Amino acid sequence: MPAPPSVPVATERLLALLLGRRITVLTGAGLSTDSGIPDYRGPQTRHIPRNPIQYRQFVGDAQMRRRYWARSLRGWPAIAAAQPNRGHEVLAELETRGRITGIITQNVDQLHHKAGSHRVVELHGSLDRVVCLGCGRRSARAALQEALLAANPGLDLAPSGAVAPGEIAPDGDAVLEPGRGFRVVGCARCGGVLKPDVVFFGENTAKDVVAAAWELFAEGEVLLVLGSSLTVFSGYRFVHRAAREGLPVGIVALGPTRGDGDATVKLDAPLGAVLAALEAGL
Repeated sequence: MPAPPSVPVATERLLALLLGRRITVLTGAGLSTDSGIPDYRGPQTRHIPRNPIQYRQFVGDAQMRRRYWARSLRGWPAIAAAQPNRGHEVLAELETRGRITGIITQNVDQLHHKAGSHRVVELHGSLDRVVCLGCGRRSARAALQEALLAANPGLDLAPSGAVAPGEIAPDGDAVLEPGRGFRVVGCARCGGVLKPDVVFFGENTAKDVVAAAWELFAEGEVLLVLGSSLTVFSGYRFVHRAAREGLPVGIVALGPTRGDGDATVKLDAPLGAVLAALEAGL
């Protein structure tokens, strides 16, 4: 298999694609790996078996909810403590300069917002919120963390919520099998079932969110994909439509992606180096 092209030469091709065009950006988990949040299908993680919870499991099985919240209780501190990396900062700067129209993200870590980006559509929601399936009330995940800790004072957690490499997923799910004594906390208003305000597998993205993403897509003259394998259709659909409509597509990701055949330029290269070059060249 031939080696991927060198970053400088390939980046020149990407810059030529982007210059003079309004850019809409689509980001995936690979953008947050330098912030300590692993991806699902990157070179270091694609071998790790993952079995994300399904929406129907969470809604219909109380034991699965107990398991989810116990694991989230352990994993949440690492997600909450994560800080934007240089890639997030570059995108915020390019938005300020008017070089990008906005960001459609598959990530649920809020790092684009922390970096200062304003026009961000979160396709899959955000882990920093929870929603009651009964009354619809939204509240802060940090408050639920305190309530879960108070309800389960004897739970054996890693010191300061730390987890070892490979024990946490991008959705904050950490490796932990709770005992049957683990207590789940209900909605403070109605006592209903609380769910993270994210889109689980088997659940549909809200129509207004999808509409907002398509609005951003329509403003762009080129689509730039950063750090996504595009395995999930919710992200790939933008590449698919761009290719169908003749809109140029640039993809930067380590390893193959579902959209490689639709890409005008594909870079198999580290995001940090490429984004530094784009910041200087755009």
